[in-house]
Amino acid sequence: MIHRTLISAAALALYAAAAGATDLLQVWEAARRHDPQGAIADAARAAGSTRRDQASALWRPTVGLAATAGRANAESRMEGAQFSAPGFPPSSGVSFGTSIDGGTLTRWTVGVKQPLYNAERLAQRRQLNLAADAAEVEWQAAQQDWMLQIVQHYSDVLVAERRLALLDRQREAVERAYREAKERYRVGDAPVTDTHEAAARAQALQAQALTAANDLELARIALSDSTGLPPGQLQLQPPAGNFKASPPEPLAQLLAHAAQNNPLLRQMQSQLDAALAEADKHHVAASPTVDLVAQASRESLSGSGDFGQASNTQTQQMVGIALNVPLYTGGWRSAKHEESLRLVDKARAELERARLQVGQQTRSAWLALQSGESRLGALEQMLTASRARLDATRLGRKVGDRTTLDLLNAENDAAAAELGLLQARIDVLINRLRLDAATGRLGQESLQAANASLQR
Repeated sequence: MIHRTLISAAALALYAAAAGATDLLQVWEAARRHDPQGAIADAARAAGSTRRDQASALWRPTVGLAATAGRANAESRMEGAQFSAPGFPPSSGVSFGTSIDGGTLTRWTVGVKQPLYNAERLAQRRQLNLAADAAEVEWQAAQQDWMLQIVQHYSDVLVAERRLALLDRQREAVERAYREAKERYRVGDAPVTDTHEAAARAQALQAQALTAANDLELARIALSDSTGLPPGQLQLQPPAGNFKASPPEPLAQLLAHAAQNNPLLRQMQSQLDAALAEADKHHVAASPTVDLVAQASRESLSGSGDFGQASNTQTQQMVGIALNVPLYTGGWRSAKHEESLRLVDKARAELERARLQVGQQTRSAWLALQSGESRLGALEQMLTASRARLDATRLGRKVGDRTTLDLLNAENDAAAAELGLLQARIDVLINRLRLDAATGRLGQESLQAANASLQR
């Protein structure tokens, strides 16, 4: 309870500090404190790291203790034995007999076993170390996906806010045009169709605004659920117009870097190596084992029987080498080896498919950045032109050269150009982060670079 209170206090303090404006870094830090997705990834990483200890333990000696106590019966008879003792002549045909009914039995055994050669354990150790490496890579991939998810939530709120603001602005302009059209129709300076067109466009914009308001509410809730920050009270900062969209490196260099460091490819390579180790584990050459063994045991049984009181005690100690060679397993080992070889083929094919996918993702993000600056420049010019057209249309409508429909279309084009430019800037920012993720370099520095491109 105290831990949750501290987290909530930290989040509230962060929000208070960012009451004026909230950037990507502040949102990411809030998500790291609040979102359980981080705790899930950290727990999986910690669990994976224990596999290295398991791998080391495979080659340490094992010590076992077994103890038994209870009631037991025993009977021993020997016929035709020869007996000899100092000072007595040998006697043949001697019989010996002992019996214990309901006697007290105690037995304990201490055994130590140290593997010396075990190819199957070698393969298991390799698999456990690979699993530990894979857990670390999986954590890195989870961190990257989580960061991209938070940035996407941030961007969704930005776009939804801008879309709703533009629709509200359009609606005000349409309502103003509707009032003007009614007045001009009243004095006979405009046809009645102008009022009908303005009224229809106002109703359409009202419906679009309701949908946009719902989208904004959902986007804010998604961001709040991930960060714990109050929805609807944050002033998010959009990307600035001076953001550099060009790719950081040549495509060939980025493809080579992605092939070596992409988290997904590293996971798939670990799976292939683990499949190869599994095949080695079931190979016939891996079946013999050699162990150093040591054992001490003692068994005691005492009580009374047919011949009176009796006791029997056995104590043993041994140190030696144990060789185990399975001679026939009914075909089980060969069948498992064949299965593991087919799984190796599957893992290798999946790795090749993942390489193609990562290459396509890297190339797609690079090409988007390659054309990013030109696209942004074109959209900026389009916005400038649409605003100039809107001003000209407003003036033309006042002097009677443009209709109300022309004005409404110009308002719509200007709003669409403004929203398109914002979306394009966000796309450039996200594509840069996706390119870093594809090459395995997405982290705090990448987010800082993206954060520096926001408007201040």
